[in-house]
Amino acid sequence: MKKIFSLFILIVNLTNIMAQNKAKVLVLIHSDNGGTYELAKEIAKGIESDNNATAIIKQVKESQNQKLKNIPVATVDELPAYDGIAFGSPVYFGNISTGMSEFLSKTVNLWTNHSLEGMPATVFMSAGSGAGKELALQAFWNSLAVHGMVLVSNGIRGNEKIDKSIPQGNTVLGTTTMASLKDVERPTKDERILAQLQGKNFAKIAFALKGTFNRKEVAFNEKSTDFNQILKEKNIILPQVPKPAGNYKPFVRTGNLIFINQVASKDGKIFNPGKLGVEVNEQQVKEATKVTMLNVLSVLNEAVGGDLSKVKQCVQLTGIFNTKDDYTNHAVLMNTASDLIVEVFGEKGKHARATLGASSIPVNSSVEIQAIFEVE
Repeated sequence: MKKIFSLFILIVNLTNIMAQNKAKVLVLIHSDNGGTYELAKEIAKGIESDNNATAIIKQVKESQNQKLKNIPVATVDELPAYDGIAFGSPVYFGNISTGMSEFLSKTVNLWTNHSLEGMPATVFMSAGSGAGKELALQAFWNSLAVHGMVLVSNGIRGNEKIDKSIPQGNTVLGTTTMASLKDVERPTKDERILAQLQGKNFAKIAFALKGTFNRKEVAFNEKSTDFNQILKEKNIILPQVPKPAGNYKPFVRTGNLIFINQVASKDGKIFNPGKLGVEVNEQQVKEATKVTMLNVLSVLNEAVGGDLSKVKQCVQLTGIFNTKDDYTNHAVLMNTASDLIVEVFGEKGKHARATLGASSIPVNSSVEIQAIFEVE
């Protein structure tokens, strides 16, 4: 009995050692409708086929797609922890997708610290018609070459076995699938096989290079802030985004700037309406100002897809108050809005400000706030 137990312990220990010796490969994707994810699963299957590597599929941003919403989201600072990375993305007009491009744009600290130099990388993509796929793959390669990554091509691996009577996503730079061609199931059986071969070859390279490059820890200046937690701790509840009352949008984004205008609307009605000193007093206008600023924050939250950590700076707030001509204490009213935005964003919330009075404001609101934010 002791011999059997000892043998069992030996097997467990050997299994643990073998697992530790495997290459750890990240399959990092952005997928719109699941085409890239389908290829990623085949890439991962190929990576693990020779038992020399483990594959972990993650995405660069959260998705509401039912196929994708449970896939974990990767962080930039975890990338150096892997022995290789297989990057997957849809083709956007002969280029990398916006989601993947935004993620790669955050890797500047990794680049300046040479954190990915010597790490193997391979790429795969989901195309539409197939036109522009090589351009997109080359764009991918260019971005990774800047990091000094070892680029592992696909070559003509598997070409002799594919069905050439139908369009296939075979390229020497990496496997693709032509997702918009619905004459056959996509990815096709052959595209899946090509992806598996690509993963299998990549695992071999990752395993061979494991431990040959220096993993450099990168100290990021700022940890990602959980703004949902901040709002909860400060008992700040964002309202539903107010619906526009005319032919306009709740916000407009141009470049990295977001423009928002809001009045004191709450639950579909104007909160504390009227003119200061006539229908409402200063305290009521301050309360209306807070309601207005919460509306601004709610719209901002929608504009950044629910991720307020993308806000780099509150650039400017402009407060317009419904007052009598002789009123001059506008700044005190506007402090309510300024204090709230700084309470949420800290230093990023500190802004330039304009404050003025008006003889009337649309829908008889006592306040209107115009806001400009810089975002990632």
